[in-house]
Amino acid sequence: MRGEDTGWRAADPACTVPIDDLPDGLIVTDRFGVVLAVNRAAARLTGVSPERALGGDISEVFPFRDHDGREWWKCLDPEGGLRTRTRVPERPLHLPGGQELHVAARLVREPERGGEVTRVTITLRDGGARARLERSRADLVSTVAHELRSPLTSVKGFTATLLAKWSRFTEEQKLVMLETVNNDADRVTRLITELLDVSRIESGRLEIHRAVVDVPARTRKIIAGRIAAGEPEDRFRLSVAGELPEMWLDGDKIDQILGNLVENAVRHGRGTVSIDIESVGWGVAVSVRDQGEGIAPELAPRVFRQFWRGNSRRRGGTGLGLFIVKGLVEAHGGTITVQRAPEGGAEFRFTMPAGAPDFA
Repeated sequence: MRGEDTGWRAADPACTVPIDDLPDGLIVTDRFGVVLAVNRAAARLTGVSPERALGGDISEVFPFRDHDGREWWKCLDPEGGLRTRTRVPERPLHLPGGQELHVAARLVREPERGGEVTRVTITLRDGGARARLERSRADLVSTVAHELRSPLTSVKGFTATLLAKWSRFTEEQKLVMLETVNNDADRVTRLITELLDVSRIESGRLEIHRAVVDVPARTRKIIAGRIAAGEPEDRFRLSVAGELPEMWLDGDKIDQILGNLVENAVRHGRGTVSIDIESVGWGVAVSVRDQGEGIAPELAPRVFRQFWRGNSRRRGGTGLGLFIVKGLVEAHGGTITVQRAPEGGAEFRFTMPAGAPDFA
């Protein structure tokens, strides 16, 4: 590899470690803190070019400090401490510019056990990604708390009232209160189911059990359920174009996909909800359209994120439905997109490959 431009950023020409291929930032120093190598990711995260850093003192070139203002390198003290110490746990640190990075280190010793420190390898991760993850978790806790508080308060209130004053209410009043308790219990169950689905999708543990599925029949069932729940029959229009291939899909999950998309169109859209089903050669495409305000093109990439509810927070919902839909579609090997419908409103279109049965 000598004579080639390998892209390595090292002070020692003999160093051939492909550090620029690493996704995380990497800084290598000797035991005295002289910078020996810096990869592109570290330069990007810190704003310090390799040319400026190489050969410099890490305390001056990368003056990392903790939240109490203490110098990280001095606290690290590679030459001090136990001679068996090799790993330094990751912790959040700051540079003078204010950016937060998560920094970990390893003390390389020769010989490996109990020898002198010969160099220090330091890894850097963007603190922003960790902060976004923490915000996402905080949003999850907040959403769950908010969505659970209302129905559970209702359930507790009505059951306590019925137990204390059962004989004072008419049969009609009892029925109304018990129906409310039942509906709120269903709401809690739906939320728990959504959270379990999110967990399975994020962890890759979502299981697909394939069988022959009649997609138009499943769609008619979803529409019938909406009509039975009180929606006018003429609000829905189903169109099936041509002959469809045999589809091996998970029926329950297809019901969930269709149900969530129709629910989304009914709740956030207006006018007629149109469902078009057609063959795309290698599978089936399903489009669900409404005639509401639609989704601005710049917001389209956010639609399938967790907790995204656009400007419709007042209309309820956890903001998890479309995230789950995307996960279920992709678990089948399909794709889903959103765009403005020809008549206005939003159009969600997902495609499913014909697939094959599970013989296992």
